[in-house]
Amino acid sequence: MSYNIKYDNTNDTVNNWNDRKEALVQLLQHYEASFIGTQEVLHRQLTYIDSALTGFAYIGVGRDDGKQKGEYSPIHYDSTRYKVIKSNTFWLSESPDKISVGWDAAMERICTYGLFEEKETGKKLYVFNTHFDHIGKVARKKSAELLIQKIEEVNKEKLPVVLMGDLNLTPNEAPIQYLKSKLSDAQGASLKPFYGPTGTFNGFNQKMVLDRRIDYIFVQSLKVEAYIHIDDRMENNKHISDHLPVLISVQNQ
Repeated sequence: MSYNIKYDNTNDTVNNWNDRKEALVQLLQHYEASFIGTQEVLHRQLTYIDSALTGFAYIGVGRDDGKQKGEYSPIHYDSTRYKVIKSNTFWLSESPDKISVGWDAAMERICTYGLFEEKETGKKLYVFNTHFDHIGKVARKKSAELLIQKIEEVNKEKLPVVLMGDLNLTPNEAPIQYLKSKLSDAQGASLKPFYGPTGTFNGFNQKMVLDRRIDYIFVQSLKVEAYIHIDDRMENNKHISDHLPVLISVQNQ
């Protein structure tokens, strides 16, 4: 699952994190994804989610200092089923190993990834989670190229890969087409028909036509069984976040 949970802005009088967090955790618990890549996650949000997800652990760091400051793009994983072999976070910039702002981006952007092994079968896969810049057009293009470069660098064994995140790009834009030339868009690869609204961004607008898709899951060497955009709401039809979660079901053959 990929889910931009909207950062905890204490100035938000409407759609405040404290009014949304219980519903968000209930959603995560209900759909029981083995891997949950979240975006816009501040440390206090991360610890809340981590404490609520029994049997889960996470990898990731804050983008501002490589520790706990700023937004994370963490990966929560079912630690009863999977163990982490290795993990890392890199910055979407010309200096990916350093805390940095890339190209024309407005702020630091990161990608967190892990190599996971299923305890029962020994099968391995890489999971990447990222959040592209919302301002920098060059940054989004270069970030897509950097992601593929990093995947190819670390995945020497040609293991299955999941890449997910809020890419701030619509499907017809060039960086998405580039990613699709290297990986499979899980929506198109799904054996079952796509289910849910076309778009993933709702802006907390209950009446918005959901036709802007900017959140994605890409895969490599995995059989995608289902792909959905989840439009679950709170009471009074309120959105849980300003994005919808994206959920896939896959087989690691």
